[in-house]
Amino acid sequence: VAEARRGHAVALIGSGDAGVYAMASPALAEASDDIDVVGVPGVTAALAAGAILGAPLGHDHVSISLSDLHTPWEVIERRVRAAAEADIVVTFYNPRSRGRDWQLPKALAVLAGHREPTTPVGVVRNASRPDESSRLTTLAGLDPATVDMMTVVTVGNTATREIAGRMVTPRGYRWQEEPK
Repeated sequence: VAEARRGHAVALIGSGDAGVYAMASPALAEASDDIDVVGVPGVTAALAAGAILGAPLGHDHVSISLSDLHTPWEVIERRVRAAAEADIVVTFYNPRSRGRDWQLPKALAVLAGHREPTTPVGVVRNASRPDESSRLTTLAGLDPATVDMMTVVTVGNTATREIAGRMVTPRGYRWQEEPK
């Protein structure tokens, strides 16, 4: 922002989408109407991971950052609880770091109070990068120690299923319902 105010052309580049847990928000908060800002959309980690996993975001879903560096844990936990009670698919960003290793187990415990232990969970590390990895597990089977800051964790809702090795959250179309 300071360089732009000096008249320089500036590019702020990051991975994913700059508007999702990235630098667009702080840059725009600092910039005023004297700086022309152009946002270029990217692919968020949740969407990239969703495509890798199958279709876990096929119905209502939410992304929640587990980093309590800028948001108090009480607020984060309230958001996780609301998503759990509303039966919404949840993708966790910033799930675990060396200095923050207790938030993911705590968030999973909140979800476990509203979902079966067999609920599908997708874990994607470095989505859309050469060293990408992914795996499907369950709410009971996820080992938080296998997750880091380059990982997003997607926890299904009560309708989410593993179908042919893919994580799928049905849209709930009436024509897909079984005949009665």
